[in-house]
Amino acid sequence: MNRYLAEFYKNDMKSNSEDLLSAILPLMKLLSLTVIGLFLAHPKTQIIPRATFKLLSKLVFALFLPCLIFTELGESITIDSIARWWFIPVNVLISTFVGCLLGLLVVIICRPPPEYQRFTIVMTAFGNTGNLCLAIVGSVCHTSNSPFGPHCHSRGVAYVSFAQWVAVILVYTLVYHMMEPPLQFYEVLEEGTEIEEQRPVNDISRPLLIEAEWPGIEEKETEHSKTPFIARIFNSISSRSTSTFPDIDINGDTSGSSPMSIRCLAEPRVVRKIRIVAEQTPIQHILQPPTIASLLAIIVGTVPQLKSYVFGYDAPLSFITDSLQIVAGAMVPSVMLILGGMLAEGPNDSKLGLRTTIGIIVARLLVLPLLGIGIVTLASKLDLLVADDAMYRFVLLLQYTTPSAILLGAIASLRSYAVREASALLFWQHLFALFSLSLYVVVYFKLLPAM
Repeated sequence: MNRYLAEFYKNDMKSNSEDLLSAILPLMKLLSLTVIGLFLAHPKTQIIPRATFKLLSKLVFALFLPCLIFTELGESITIDSIARWWFIPVNVLISTFVGCLLGLLVVIICRPPPEYQRFTIVMTAFGNTGNLCLAIVGSVCHTSNSPFGPHCHSRGVAYVSFAQWVAVILVYTLVYHMMEPPLQFYEVLEEGTEIEEQRPVNDISRPLLIEAEWPGIEEKETEHSKTPFIARIFNSISSRSTSTFPDIDINGDTSGSSPMSIRCLAEPRVVRKIRIVAEQTPIQHILQPPTIASLLAIIVGTVPQLKSYVFGYDAPLSFITDSLQIVAGAMVPSVMLILGGMLAEGPNDSKLGLRTTIGIIVARLLVLPLLGIGIVTLASKLDLLVADDAMYRFVLLLQYTTPSAILLGAIASLRSYAVREASALLFWQHLFALFSLSLYVVVYFKLLPAM
């Protein structure tokens, strides 16, 4: 009996050590790439200048990432799989909603400065559901003893890519308007003797985080992108404040008989204001290379005739997809090198406050993943998820685990709101995420067999 128990204990310890090793090794690979990027870009070494990292981020955005999305999502997706994967984009919405509630709780408990309350909610709610998830999936599937079975990488990339269009829509609608400069803070700037200098779009001194995930976003600047546009439309503003903004016609031209005039006469005032805000929402910028690649992959993948020409060993155009797969292989190492370059710049000065910074990090990296485990487990019990697919559940859990999206730093710069605070917070979040991700990936590997 004692011999049997000793053998059982030995096997159990061996199994636990193998599980721990299979969970930690992929993250150690990503950490190594990040450290290499940090060393290459560190100010004391400057082996590779910042301009090179910015060019690399543009290559990731315009070439490596679209190639990866098209080749993996296009080959995996079908009309039937779209019906089965419906919970992936829904999970993005759920994680964002829960994150907003946590952000509101952070605001109540930590009491950040009034001008950063919306910023606190945004940074807690919106995680990196794109590049970082793809890097983790790629690294996990690169191990020889991956627990996710055959076609691990293609399925994982397809699941992550299928969720990206929802995240992009949220960024260019909800996040864009939530990151609007607060009206009172904007007025203080206008009343001061100095106004913050607007950097040129191609200024090489601009922080890497602004272009680390969505290069060229500052070129999307609109007439009202750096002003509290919604506040001016919906709030009563003093005559002095009104004079500091460019005129916006919210009453419509009632002197003529044009169709626009007739519509403005017929529209209620609130509806008219909502329409003006919608017209100023840069929804057209959603069509960027990664989202275009997703759309093409969905179209090609769901049309059997097209799919047979593009994907498959004997497909006439297989040489093209093979070439795209070779290019896509550079995506994961490039993303982690860029992340290392971003961390090498160090944190900026922040007026957010230490208590609020810690509150956001704890809520985003420690509390939200715990809630995510409960939500995904409940969805699995209700048979809302794809049966017997551990990778599907792993991607869902990752959406609750990643730090705030680097893209939020670019949106902050685009709107001239909390740029230094976003830079500092993203630095500390990604630094602590090295530990929180390691912890939760080990937990997920333990829980997935029971889900």
